[in-house]
Amino acid sequence: MEGRNRVIIEAVSPQIDCGRYPVKRIAGEELVVQADIFCDGHDEISARLLYRQQGLVDWEQLPMQRLGNDRWQGSFSLTFAGLYQYTVTAWVDHFRSWQKDLLKKHQAGQNIEIELLIGIAYIEKGAKSSTGEESDRLQAISASLMKTRDLPKKVLLVSDPEIAFLLNAVSSSSLATTYHQELKVIVERQKALFSSWYELFPRSCAPEPGRHGTLKDCCGLLPEIAEMGFDVLYLPPIHPIGTSKRKGKSNSTQAKPGDPGSPWAIGNAEGGHKAVHPGLGTIDDLQVLIQEAKSYGVEVALDLAFQCSPDHPYLTQHPEWFLWRPDGSVQFAENPPKKYEDIIPLNFETDHWQELWDELKSVVFFWMDIGIRIFRVDNPHTKPFRFWEWLIQEAKQKSPDVLFLAEAFTRPKVMHELAKLGFSQSYTYFAWRSSKEELTSYLNELTHIEVREVMRPNFWPNTPDILPEHLQYGGRAAFVIRLVLAATLSSNYGIYGPAYELCVSEAVAGTEEYLNAEKYELKQWDRDQPGNLKTVIAAINRIRRENAALKETSNLKFYQSDNDSILFYGKSSPEQDNIILVAVCLDPFHTQAGRIRIPIADFGIEPDRPYLVHDLLNNEKLIWQGEWNRIKLDPEKLPARIFRIRAKLRREVDFEYYL
Repeated sequence: MEGRNRVIIEAVSPQIDCGRYPVKRIAGEELVVQADIFCDGHDEISARLLYRQQGLVDWEQLPMQRLGNDRWQGSFSLTFAGLYQYTVTAWVDHFRSWQKDLLKKHQAGQNIEIELLIGIAYIEKGAKSSTGEESDRLQAISASLMKTRDLPKKVLLVSDPEIAFLLNAVSSSSLATTYHQELKVIVERQKALFSSWYELFPRSCAPEPGRHGTLKDCCGLLPEIAEMGFDVLYLPPIHPIGTSKRKGKSNSTQAKPGDPGSPWAIGNAEGGHKAVHPGLGTIDDLQVLIQEAKSYGVEVALDLAFQCSPDHPYLTQHPEWFLWRPDGSVQFAENPPKKYEDIIPLNFETDHWQELWDELKSVVFFWMDIGIRIFRVDNPHTKPFRFWEWLIQEAKQKSPDVLFLAEAFTRPKVMHELAKLGFSQSYTYFAWRSSKEELTSYLNELTHIEVREVMRPNFWPNTPDILPEHLQYGGRAAFVIRLVLAATLSSNYGIYGPAYELCVSEAVAGTEEYLNAEKYELKQWDRDQPGNLKTVIAAINRIRRENAALKETSNLKFYQSDNDSILFYGKSSPEQDNIILVAVCLDPFHTQAGRIRIPIADFGIEPDRPYLVHDLLNNEKLIWQGEWNRIKLDPEKLPARIFRIRAKLRREVDFEYYL
C-alpha cells in the first residue's frame, strides 16, 4: 500500500454481498454507481468511474460528480448482453485545490504572484501529458497567462472551469486510490425483464381425441398463442419417459397400458436428456417449431430437469453418479411422506462430480446448439449452488443471450441465493398471496432495493403442480383477478395454459393438485368452450406491450384505497410519459366499491385541474379531478380496471378529443 494515498473510497453501490455476486441489468440501461469519497484536510478531489466488458484489458473512464456529503455518482451505458466490470478511482486534485485557494487569497488581498507560477506549472505539465486539441488549448492558456500583466485578468483566466476539466481529462495521478474490488454487472437481453409465458404439454396438442400430440401439432397452436399475446412458449420435458416405476393417471403407482407417464421421469432405452420422445417427433421437428414460433414473435423455452427415470442410460453407463442403498437398489426421490419412485436424483457429492458437471453442461450446450435460449430449470434448489453458478457462467460465455428461470418454491434465502448466482428470473410465492396485506407486504419485499438488484420475479397464478385454493372456489372471476395481478404487478408472468384459460378448478380433495392432472395423462382440450379467457388474456397482454410502465417490476407503488377488498397500485415510466394505475377487486364473489387516492402531486397534476383517465380494459374514458375518486368493481363483469393517466394533456382541445 502506498502511504501517500490520501483518498478513501467506501460504500460503493450497487454491489451484492460485498461484491461476491454481480448485480443485474438489461442491455440498453445505464448503470448508476455511487460511492463515498473523501480525504483528509480541505483539498479538492477528482473521481472517475472505470468500466469494461469482461475479457477486455483497458478500462473506459468517466468522471464522477459530487452529490453532497462526500457522496459521488457516475454512470455508464450497458450496450451489450454479457458481463461488465466496474470500479472507482479518485485522487487529490491539486490544480482544483490550487484554484480554490488562489481565489481565497486573492479575495483576501494577499500577494499571489508565486501561487500563479505554481498554477502555470500545473497547466504546462498537463499540456505535455496531453495531445491534440487538449494540448494546444492548455499551451495557449499558459502562454496567455505568461503574457498578461493585468492581475485580475490572470485570476479570471486561471479560474476558468475549462482548465480544471482539461487537466482532469489527462490526469493520471500516481497517488490515486482505486477501490479494492472490481465489481460486476451481468447484462441480459430485454426478455429477462419483460416476458409473458404460456406452458403447454405437446402430447396433449393433438386435434384428434386419443392421439399422442406432437411438436408438429404445437405449430398449429402458435397463431392462437401469439394472438393471446404470449412471447414465450414453455414446454415441459420433451425427452423419452421411463417405463419401470412409471406413474399412472392421478399419480397412481400402478401404470396401466397406454399411460404416458410423467415427462419429468426422464430417460429410457430410446435415450435421455439429449433425445426427443419418439411420440413427440424428432430434433428436426423441434427446430421447425423454434423457427415457426419465431415468425410469430414467440420464443420456445425448454424444461431443464436434471434427474432420471430408473431406465435412463446414465444408470448403467455411470452408476457412480447415483446413490445406491445397502440392498443394491438405487435411491429414488423422496420428500417424506411423498415418494417419487419414477425419479432418481443425481448424486452431486460423487467423487466423479467433475465428470457429472461436464456431462450436464453438455446437455445445456446440446439444446443451445439446436436453437434454445431459454430454460426453465426444475427444482434447482435441490442441486448445489456452486454447480449452477458454474453452469450458468459457462452457458453465458457460450451465448450471453441465454436465460434461466428458477422453479424453486423454497425458503427465501435459498431463492435469493439462486438469483444471485445467475438465474435470470425466479418463481415466487405469488400463487399463495391473495389478501391485500399479503400482496402489499410481499411485493414490497420483492421490490426492496437489495432484492431487486438480483432477483426478477416471474408470477405464475397456477402451474401443473399448483392449483391454489382461491382458484378452486373463486370461479371465473378468481381466474381473471389473478391474471390481472400477475400480469401487472410483475413484468414477467406466466400461466399453465389451457387449464388456466378454461378456468379448470377441480382439485384432489384437500390438496392443491389438479384432479386428473395432465402430468400423468393425455388431455383433449376444447380451447373454445364458453367462458374461456382468451379475449381477456389478449387484452391484458396487449396493454402490457403498449405501456412501458408495465415492462418493469421495481417501479411498483401501492396507493390508498378505503376498501380492503380493492387493491390499488401503479407504475410509471417518466421517460415514456407513461402512467398506469390498476384497481383490482380481491373478492371474486361480491361487487366492491370504494374511494381510491390518486397521487396527483407525483404526476405533476394541479389539484384544481381535471385530468384524463383512460380505462384500457373496457375502453372507457373519464375526466377526474383531485386526489380521491370513487370506483365500483363487479367481479361477474370485470373485477379490475387498468387506467392510463394523461397527466400532460390539459388543453381544452385534448378534452374535446378524448370526450
